[in-house]
Amino acid sequence: MRILFFTIFILFISNNIKAQNDTIAINQAITQLFDGMRTSDSNLVKSVFHTEATLQTVITTKTGETKLFNEQISEFAKAVGTPHDGVWNEKITKIHIQIDGALAHAWTHYEFFVDDKFIHCGVNSFQLMKTNNEWKIISIVDTRRTTNCN
Repeated sequence: MRILFFTIFILFISNNIKAQNDTIAINQAITQLFDGMRTSDSNLVKSVFHTEATLQTVITTKTGETKLFNEQISEFAKAVGTPHDGVWNEKITKIHIQIDGALAHAWTHYEFFVDDKFIHCGVNSFQLMKTNNEWKIISIVDTRRTTNCN
């Protein structure tokens, strides 16, 4: 009986350690994306995305209509690397990560600033895939608003 209990305990501990390591790696991929934005490093930004990744934004217009906008990762990375006024600083205020094997979802609340000027806030919905022992972003869908940021 003790051997069975010990075996179950070891399996439980090893699964928890693996989940913690994956959570850390997912956080690092997301942090690397925002570090690339802050430093205008398009190569750093591109490095966290899967080659078939998508980038979308859900916006509610002033008339109340909800619209979906698509952006190419290559265009986003190009914009990051093109000289622009101010530092693009996306600050994560909350994060919740769920993992199932090679698929992960990260739900993050954020505030976006250019230098110290508040631009907008919202939520990012990240989908990530573990490939070649590395977590890559396969999709980001975000919302953007200027009020109700809590």
